[in-house]
Order: sequence, then C-alpha cells, then structure tokens
Amino acid sequence: MKWIRRRVMRVIRYMTFDFLIILSVHLFAIITYNSSFESPIFAPYETFFLIMLPTKMFLFFLFKFYHFVLDYVGLEDVFKIGITVVVANLILFGFFKMGGIHTLPLSLYFLASLFEALAIAAVRLWKRIVNYLQRVYSLRGGTPIPEGNGRKRTLIIGSGSGGVMVLKELRHNLELNAIPIAFVDDDVNKIGEYIKGVEIIGPIANINHFIDQYDIHEVIIGIANLSATRMREILELVSRSNVTIRRLPLMKEIEEGSPTQLVEVKIEDLLNRDEIHLDIEGIRNFLAEKTILVTGAGGSIGSELCRQIYQQKPKRLVLFDIYENGVYDIQMELLRHAFKHDDEPQCEIVVRIGSVYNATRLEEIFAAYHPDIVFHAAAYKHVPLMEDSPMEAIRTNGFGTYNTAKLALQYGVQNFVLVSSDKAVRPTNVMGATKRFAERIVQYFATQSSTTRFSMVRFGNVLGSNGSVVPLFKKQILDGGPVTVTHPEITRFFMTIPEAVGLILQSAVYSSGGEVFILDMGEPVKIRELAEKMIRLSGFQPGVDIKIEYVGLRPGEKLYEELLVNHQTAHNRTDNKRIFVEPKDDVRPIEEDMKWFASVIDHQLSNEEIKAALQTIITTYHHEH
Repeated sequence: MKWIRRRVMRVIRYMTFDFLIILSVHLFAIITYNSSFESPIFAPYETFFLIMLPTKMFLFFLFKFYHFVLDYVGLEDVFKIGITVVVANLILFGFFKMGGIHTLPLSLYFLASLFEALAIAAVRLWKRIVNYLQRVYSLRGGTPIPEGNGRKRTLIIGSGSGGVMVLKELRHNLELNAIPIAFVDDDVNKIGEYIKGVEIIGPIANINHFIDQYDIHEVIIGIANLSATRMREILELVSRSNVTIRRLPLMKEIEEGSPTQLVEVKIEDLLNRDEIHLDIEGIRNFLAEKTILVTGAGGSIGSELCRQIYQQKPKRLVLFDIYENGVYDIQMELLRHAFKHDDEPQCEIVVRIGSVYNATRLEEIFAAYHPDIVFHAAAYKHVPLMEDSPMEAIRTNGFGTYNTAKLALQYGVQNFVLVSSDKAVRPTNVMGATKRFAERIVQYFATQSSTTRFSMVRFGNVLGSNGSVVPLFKKQILDGGPVTVTHPEITRFFMTIPEAVGLILQSAVYSSGGEVFILDMGEPVKIRELAEKMIRLSGFQPGVDIKIEYVGLRPGEKLYEELLVNHQTAHNRTDNKRIFVEPKDDVRPIEEDMKWFASVIDHQLSNEEIKAALQTIITTYHHEH
C-alpha cells in the first residue's frame, strides 16, 4: 500500500540522516583530538564505531525518533532527543572503558554528544525554523518569503493562556492557513515582549492602526473570559477594518456545550444588546415531564423551540410540520445530541407530517398524544410572498391557528402559546394582517376557558431565520455582490433566534391567560449598516470590493417597524425586564368572522379582492390598492 511505502521511505530517510550525523560528529571529534586528517588515526576506533552506530540507531528507533510529525515537533521532543542522546553516550562510554575499547576522552565525548543531539533535533525542526525566520523577516519589514497557499497574516488579541493556545493552534494546524504576526494586548507590562518569537503590541484601542501597519488579513480574539460587553466593544473596533474575525468561545458558551475550537464571528455578535437573563429553573419546572406539541417545528423559530424544550427534559416532544425536510433535520439533530450525551434520548421524540389547516389531521395528533402544552409556530411569515398569495396566508395563519386553538381547548391543553409578529401592529401587509387575526382568535379562545391558558408572544425580526436578510446577504457576498438593500434609511428591530425562543418560553411561564406578551427588541438597526458590517466581517471593503445597491421597498414593506415597547409609557412589565404585557383588547366572538372567511375562500376572488375583504375584518390593516 502507498501509505506504508511512504512511511518506510520516510523512516529510512531519517535513519540515514541520523547515521550520517553520528558518524560525522564523532569523526570530526577524532580529527580535532588528533589534529590530523591522516587515515591511520581512525584505525583504533573501528570497534568503537561498529558498536556505537548500530546501538544508537536501535535506541533511536526504540524511542520512536522516527514517529515525530514535523509540523508538531516542540520543546518536549527536543528534550527527549537531547536526554536520549546524552544518556546513551554516557552508558556507551562506560561500556567502552570497562571493555578496554579505544574511545575519545570523556570531555570531548560529552561535547560530541551535545553537537549530535543538536543536529538530530535540527533535522526534525527545520520546517518550524524556516517558518519562524520567514515570519520574523516579514514582520521586520523585509520582502517576505512567500507564505504559500495565500496564508492569512493574523493578529491575536490577548497574550494570556487563551492567546498562546491560539498561537500554538495556528502553527500546528495548517488547515487554518494563518501566519501569526503579533499579539495585541492592553497590559503595558507585556507590550514589547515576545512569546514564542511573536511580539506583543498594544493597546487594543489601536487595533485598526496595527491592521493597516502589518497588512493584516485576519484577527482572532484569544480571550475566553471576556464579558459580553467587552467582546462587543472589541468586535465593534475590529469590524471597522476589512478583515475576517474569529474568536475563542466565551467561558459561558463552553459551559453551555459550544465547541471549544475557534469560531467565526457572526453578525449577531456585533449587535449592541444586553445579556438576557431567564428563570431557567422556572422554565424547567414548567416543561419537565410534559407532553409538548410544537407546530411548524421545522422552521427557524420552531426548531429552536424544540432544541430548548428538549434540554428541559419533557416527557414527550411532538414535532408537527408540513415541510418534511426541515422537521427531519431537527429530529436528527436532537437524536444526535441524545446519543452523544446519553445512552438514550432524554424524552420521546415524535415527528408527524401535516398542515395545521387540515383540521382532521391535526385532531389525529391531539387525540393520539394529548399534549399538555402547545407552541403554535406554524405560519407563513414572508411578507412579499404573502402579498402574492393572500389566500394561503388566511388559510394557514388564520384557519390553522383557529384549528389548533380550538383543539387545545377541546383536549384540555394546559398552555397554548401563539408565536406572533411585530407586523401584526397596525399591519400594512397580508402577513401582518393575518397574524393580527390569529391573535384575535387566540384572545377569543382565552375567554372560553378557565383551564387552558392561551397567550401570544409578539416580537420582531430574528437574525438567521430563513426569511432574514442575513442569509441573503451572506449568499450575495459569497457571489461577489452586489448586496441589495431596499432603502438607505430602512431600519428593523433584531433579536437572535435563541434569544427570542428563550423569551417565548419565559412568557409561557408567566401566562395566566389572554396576554399578548411583547419582547423588547432593543434599539433598531439600519439595514445598510448591517450590510456594511457583514461585508467587512467577510474581509471586504463595502462599496469597493462589494457594492451595495438600493432596490426600493417591496410590496407591503414599511420603512420603519412599529416600536413594540414604548419605555416612556410602558407599565406592564413582567419579572423579566425584556418582557412586557400589552393591555387587553375588547374581545368579540370569532365564529362569524371564521364563517365569513370561509365564504371568502369558497369564492374564487382575486388577490386585491381578498385583501379588501381582509381589511373589513382587521380594521387596523391599511392596504394600499
């Protein structure tokens, strides 16, 4: 086999190097000792060489000198070589003296041993020596030795244990394709010092200057114990330059099971957001040992609901969705997690395919599993697409919610939670109007039961969801641009998917029935600035390497989203400062509206006629004809 042949040839090659080194060093010592190059001086040493050479080669093989991986040879390996050579030579010297075999004086013999050890180590360190010389020469401003394969010039922020760990990884893992240029640190006592040949510069506040000065392509944050606030400050600084950014996971992320290797910095990391605190114990008590149904389980919010619910060890988790690929992916993810951490899943995982619009299929699910808690996340959410297919939005967002809520009441569900949207507030599009209709349906059912607690959770855009601008921008950047933004001044409220889902679960714990919970989305974000940051995170210059084009507002789209929480007038704050409760509306019976919508569906109306009909029911819906 080829790999066996390659390995054998490699061993032979290095055994040859070692043989020649041992022979050359001791021949040179003999010549120096006798001050002559005449051949007769070697004659007394024939037995010496006949015993020493094969013995040394055997010992080197025994101590695995020929198993070193050259890219990873370090100080420990050099010590191993040095100690083995010196000890072996001292033992051989004693053997030669006791056997009366002619050898060198002890002082010269010992000196030869040192040269022998250094030469054998140097053969195994040559690759790292070349890389070091290349890096130092390049850093000092000379013409760099070619870095090969486009290796990225990298700054490491932090010169503590995390930064040193990053340095070792960059040098040993060639797949990272990076060459460390310098550490950047705020500690004035370290600035100007060197770690493993890499200089420490600083402070971090001057990072953008250092990026320009050293022609940096990548920055790695090598500090694991940073606060989230300090991490954002550093990321905000670095993101002003056109470099890619990676980081060590924070200690909190490692504790939560995130990977310990370097991670890519995502646009979510750059959001100026306060850390969200949840009552984890309360959520666990709420979900543990329950049968929980998640509709729309394969979507962005639905799948994250499944992840976080699964962690709280419910009795059974029922995943219901019409799109089999998405729900299959989250099913496999949960099972992989289960078998990675446990002998068997923490709870029973059930996957069923069907539409919430199909009342018969939905009742089969309720009858089979009798859920204790229902999270209703199934919905059409894409604003422009629903403008062209309003009937489908009414069917799924309206009738789907009605079917699910009615069955929850019928089967005695303890809690029903509707995942709603900020676009339900004074809607200007079909999606928002149908979500507002869904809220009214749930509010109505909340008045019909003293046992089932119905509630709604309303929030804005989530980063990374299927309909978010983030995956679209990523694809456009990968394609070389342009990145398309609808309007230079358009703003949106953003929240990460895990943040939103955590607050949804917390809201469900607070529910006593009939509430519309509103999640505080923080400050609005300009989409143009979001696009610019994403371009810079990819190592490009906005407007130069990647163009930004403004394409105009899409059908049904607002320039500014409604402010969900007015902190000047908001009084209905829950125990969680990020969750508010909207004052309850007057609730009217919903049955007549459902009949009216059914008649609309039965008549083959045009899209404009359907929107006009929707406006008669949802009077806050302002549709531009």
